[in-house]
Amino acid sequence: MSEASQSATETAEQRAAHARELLSVLTLEPVERNLFLGRNETRSMPRLFGGQVLAQALRAALDTVEAERVPHSLHGYFLRPGNPARPVLYEVDRIRDGGSFTTRRVVAIQEGEAILNVDVSLQREEGGMEHAMPMPNVPPPDELEDDYVRARRLAADHPRLPPLALIPRAFEMRSAIVPWVETPRLFSPTWLRFVGALPADDPALPYCLLAYASDMGLMSTSSLPHVAELPRTALQMASLDHAIWFHRRPSVADWLLFAKRTTTAVGARGLSHAEFYDRGGELMASVSQEGLLRPRR
Repeated sequence: MSEASQSATETAEQRAAHARELLSVLTLEPVERNLFLGRNETRSMPRLFGGQVLAQALRAALDTVEAERVPHSLHGYFLRPGNPARPVLYEVDRIRDGGSFTTRRVVAIQEGEAILNVDVSLQREEGGMEHAMPMPNVPPPDELEDDYVRARRLAADHPRLPPLALIPRAFEMRSAIVPWVETPRLFSPTWLRFVGALPADDPALPYCLLAYASDMGLMSTSSLPHVAELPRTALQMASLDHAIWFHRRPSVADWLLFAKRTTTAVGARGLSHAEFYDRGGELMASVSQEGLLRPRR
């Protein structure tokens, strides 16, 4: 086996292992009515990945409603950094069970303190008027290089390379614009897909995986116009709040375009938005996030 083939095989195996772990992490342990315990990914990180906590909180909410109710929006605030060495307790408040809409409030707790609170609104699926902004014109994923493979190939020559680029994940990602290689800009489109096999009897799981993916690189998008003057290592960044609107049932096992952009940075905060499109150009979800964006003192 050639060195390139061996490397590709190792990458695929690492991603598959991360995918199996993520599916396990998104299965919560019921502790009591409205209380669930979640374990963490085993990545070597100083704090919990916000997307994991967001996805587990959504899972906790979905575990308290009937299957025909699907999430249409999620609004959350990151309150404290999570400790990856400790499990997370999720407390669900059943705010309302209406005829068309259901509301749940979820608090993620570690060591007696809230690290995230989320409001989730769910709806019985129904038809109605439809329109959507068209998908941006970017190259298809088949014409782009794998982000992780590119990062390993170019790491020695690019000081702006973010550390997370060298960590294989449960999602394969292919960026149409590579900010640490090309001139920084306001727009950062990336194709992604989950590499694991999804169980057919868990309709809530794709929503949770999309919530997880929605925090991958979104916060750092607001730093792109400034990385030429201040590298990522010179910036203190942290997610402050996060909102998702689910428009259609997502299919994360196929390629989705994660079209990220930033609209402003002011007051040591950066604001980023994104849309998820499937390969056919259909809008699946919209995301907005504000994050701390501060030069390190």
